[in-house]
Amino acid sequence: MPDHTNKQKILVIKLSALGDFIQALGPMAAIREHHKDAHITILTTRAFEGFARKCGYFDEVWLDTRPKLLNFKGWATLRKRLNDGKFTRVYDLQNNDRTNFYFKLFKNKPEWIGAAPGASHRNTSPKRTAGHAFDGHVQTLALAEISDIKIDRLDWMNGDLSNFTLKDPYVLLVPGCAPQHPQKRWPAENYARLAQQLVKMNYQPVLIGTESDAAATTTIANTCPEALNLTNQTTLEQIATLGRNAAATIGNDTGPMHLIAATACPCLVLFSVTSNPTRHAPKGENVKVLQKNNLQDLDIETLLQHLTMRESPKSAAKSSH
Repeated sequence: MPDHTNKQKILVIKLSALGDFIQALGPMAAIREHHKDAHITILTTRAFEGFARKCGYFDEVWLDTRPKLLNFKGWATLRKRLNDGKFTRVYDLQNNDRTNFYFKLFKNKPEWIGAAPGASHRNTSPKRTAGHAFDGHVQTLALAEISDIKIDRLDWMNGDLSNFTLKDPYVLLVPGCAPQHPQKRWPAENYARLAQQLVKMNYQPVLIGTESDAAATTTIANTCPEALNLTNQTTLEQIATLGRNAAATIGNDTGPMHLIAATACPCLVLFSVTSNPTRHAPKGENVKVLQKNNLQDLDIETLLQHLTMRESPKSAAKSSH
């Protein structure tokens, strides 16, 4: 194992959730750039272990067991691990009650960049939580003299698409969202008619989602047989790669849209009144938001007026030869 005994030891904490983790990757890259010679550890959860290992910003990945309140053994184990790490600085990119308590577990307090009471670099500004998580991180890291923070375009994420019968150009449709938030869904029947319209425009509709989205994607696929239904068949790496090569993406306020938007794919994200785009819209270079009080009232013609297409990278490569 490499010897890092004489290196500065940095801890980055980011536990969840998908959209927030993606928005934190740019700040993580900036931390790595700022501490080029440090040994940097991330404390995260199992869901994001793959991201943490593949992005290249960390020397070590720790998984947080997130002890329950009365799990005294779990807390003791975590406290020992944190203190044995001998960290000189901690970047808290989670900033919640749990990580505030983690700060208290340190016997010898490291420099702490975050919102925890007692932190050496504490961000108490109400602006931290007024907008996107990314913008809050930019404000907080400025206290540690870290600047020039950009959204990570996820160029290090590459998924094999060779088993998918993709036709170029294609447009991604993300018709699902968390089952407990049906009001965030544009009706599947509307996505189906949109898919038919995309076919007329010579684009292949490509459907992505999880098993909980299968009812919506099946409705679309049954109405538009030309659509490629990849429900429950894509890894996060494949979703990022699909986004990187798509002409555009249309989807609801849901996690995969954050992943696709970061790749600079033109994204049109549909919001109802129940979500605040100022805080929750995906971040990316080509993101548009279309909001209606009730998504049932959004018609296809209005959507198409707001949709931006690009020449897909593969088509551009073909036309240059």
